[in-house]
Amino acid sequence: MSRSVVRLLWQVSRRSGTKFGMAAMKVPAVIRTLTTTQGAQSLTRYDEKTDWQKKLTPEQYVVTRERGTEEPFSGLYLKHFEVGMYHCVCCDAPLFSSETKYDSGTGWPAFKEAHGTWERDESHASIIRRPDNSLGSAGTEVLCKNCDAHLGHVFEDGPDPTGQRFCINSAALKFTPRQDYKPEKPEE
Repeated sequence: MSRSVVRLLWQVSRRSGTKFGMAAMKVPAVIRTLTTTQGAQSLTRYDEKTDWQKKLTPEQYVVTRERGTEEPFSGLYLKHFEVGMYHCVCCDAPLFSSETKYDSGTGWPAFKEAHGTWERDESHASIIRRPDNSLGSAGTEVLCKNCDAHLGHVFEDGPDPTGQRFCINSAALKFTPRQDYKPEKPEE
């Protein structure tokens, strides 16, 4: 049990006059543990048997599967402004429209919002957000909702109307021009 829970139970029992002890507590039969380990189960339904190292280039693998970051100002899509859709390099899910892309000057492709977002509702988008403290401060990691690929981070210093800056690694993206888009057939 975490220290904060034990401390809270101790204070409650102290105020109520009962003796604090594990026997006095009612512990639920099933306790769902929280974990931040690398071996945590995926929250999505993507096939876990996919051999990502065979499917992806070494750089794509490090960025998407090991939460890496490409060098700033080195990405293929940094200065790319063709009309179309940016898809997940792992599972081909549509992530960002070129219409929301802008030059943030930070060294990575930046987007105002994810594809499928309506106002600030991302329930139909192909991304999920997760708290991330790996940058030395509290931040928000952006993942592909379909395959848990690490895409980049989102910051609250973007342009109007959303005020968001999705800072996404080029290595996590695959671009398809608008007129040529045909989704890949799933592997069998």
